Amino acid sequence: MVNQPAAKKNLALADFPFQTFDKVRYGDTDRQGHVNNAAFSTFLETGRVEFLYDPQSPLAAEEAAFVIVNLNLNLLAEINWPGRVEIGTAVTKVGNSSVSLYQGLFQDGRLVATAETVIVQMNEETRKSHPLTDGAKAFLSQQQMSQKE
Repeated sequence: MVNQPAAKKNLALADFPFQTFDKVRYGDTDRQGHVNNAAFSTFLETGRVEFLYDPQSPLAAEEAAFVIVNLNLNLLAEINWPGRVEIGTAVTKVGNSSVSLYQGLFQDGRLVATAETVIVQMNEETRKSHPLTDGAKAFLSQQQMSQKE
């Protein structure tokens, strides 16, 4: 099931079915005075972890875990300290053992980065891909990004 993200220029946090935030730390900055590009990945991780690892409703099958197999990060603007970063997460594709996510990072309502990530569920013993449960597939299929007219 594929759902392409809306035009990148017009993305808003409200377009993402799952939203969270992270605090910009002074230690995230570099000598140019803005947030170092490595911190962008940490902000994206916050969104993915909160989305995939809800303790009340775990998505991973027993004895399985999610691993990133591909991450494509687009840096669009600076993030500055102090402040916070809003993180939007949406599903673009659900496979047999994988899920593709599209994420947006926002500061003060401005889109500052996008990322496309492919995550595979892996059996922790065999270290091979492990099929998603029907429940996980159903939940993930409902987390598509809203489409703009």
